[in-house]
Amino acid sequence: MEVLWRNSKMKYTFIVCIFITFFISCLIGITPINIEDCRCTDGSSENYRSKKAMRNSTITSKKLKHRLAIIVPFRDRFEELLLFAPHMQKFLDKQQVDYHIFIVNQIDRFRFNRASLINVGFLEVKDNFDYIAMHDVDLLPMNDDLLYAYPEKGPFHVSAPELHPRYHYPTFVGGILLIKREQFAQVNGMSNKYWGWGLEDDEFYIRLKEANLNISRPLNITTGTHNTFKHIHDRNLRKRDMVKCYNQRQITRKRDRQTGLNNISYKLENTIKMTIEDLSLTVLNVSLMCDKSITPWCECDKVDVPKDRKMKDKKQKQL
Repeated sequence: MEVLWRNSKMKYTFIVCIFITFFISCLIGITPINIEDCRCTDGSSENYRSKKAMRNSTITSKKLKHRLAIIVPFRDRFEELLLFAPHMQKFLDKQQVDYHIFIVNQIDRFRFNRASLINVGFLEVKDNFDYIAMHDVDLLPMNDDLLYAYPEKGPFHVSAPELHPRYHYPTFVGGILLIKREQFAQVNGMSNKYWGWGLEDDEFYIRLKEANLNISRPLNITTGTHNTFKHIHDRNLRKRDMVKCYNQRQITRKRDRQTGLNNISYKLENTIKMTIEDLSLTVLNVSLMCDKSITPWCECDKVDVPKDRKMKDKKQKQL
């Protein structure tokens, strides 16, 4: 009887073992394997995660291998800057652009000189950036298809004439223009003769053309002149300095072969790190120098009166 009981016990134990083994096998078969927990032959899971992080870092560095300096010529436009900075941060962060914004602030007594401020900004940042954006503070891109990527093929005019809210002539290159560091240096930057408003971009267009640099513009943009950019300049609040004095009108309609990056005269008074919302930017406070033997119109004490008007005034006096 005892032998029978022992045999029976062994038999049931064997059956139970088979059942447990079968259950565990089924459980393993239906459980998903997490690759992160895999014990790889060349090391631990820590080693695997380290390699994965390195790979992701490599991908990111490839995307951001070119650094962009956004150069904003500036004077007395703080309200526009408060709108510009957060807008540009949201817009460019979507494109994964490695950028930094430089506000080149003119603090001297002379008339505003946009081109000279861009030259100064370029000279101050060129060693750490691969390309620049010459960017007006009052022009905000609204269409996400406007790309600020490295301009491989040459200067890229973001605010093309068919998209800009105000200027539509074919040689227009103002507003927002991307250009490689080497190409901006190649054309000797911009002219320093343009004190007051207007025409400096037209002269720069001629420099680019003479250097055989082809200007490209955005393609397949579905928006138009009314909704591609937001122009935030209030002409009633800030009237443009359009006064022409001395022989400014004649000189600034010609190609300037005298001035540019190689002879810009200025003093960097100080550099200020600034944060607007959560965007860090740099303010360069700059004093420009004026050689009045070349550009006496950096200060306009008199308005240039057209010759025909002078002749009429002279005749009236004689009468």
